[in-house]
Amino acid sequence: MKPFLYKSCSMLLALLVLFSTVSFTIEKHYCGDVLVDVSVFSEVEKCGMEAMEILLKKGCCKDEVNVVKGQDELKVSTFDDLDFEQQQFITSFAYSYIDGFESLSKQIIPHKNYSPPNLVYDIQVLDQVFII
Repeated sequence: MKPFLYKSCSMLLALLVLFSTVSFTIEKHYCGDVLVDVSVFSEVEKCGMEAMEILLKKGCCKDEVNVVKGQDELKVSTFDDLDFEQQQFITSFAYSYIDGFESLSKQIIPHKNYSPPNLVYDIQVLDQVFII
């Protein structure tokens, strides 16, 4: 349950950062008071009255553009931007955390180079003694 909770929270935070920094536009084309087309990522389709508007010098069509701006500036802090107390805390925490792990001593294996004796005869088969 814990790994699922951690993964879902991390995915939620990643999506939150992604959607807060993405910006997009919503374009709408009206012909009179009638909405003809709405587009988010591509250009809207026109109703074909633009050529008529040029000749008559009278506009019945209008385009509406809504811009949803994302966050442009993300604050990137470095170690030098922190106060002296914060630098000291981070340094001591990292030092104590790394120092808390000790390497294992090298263990001696006494039978490492031991080879078993050669089996000349199979005594159990010769004596017909079997463990049942």
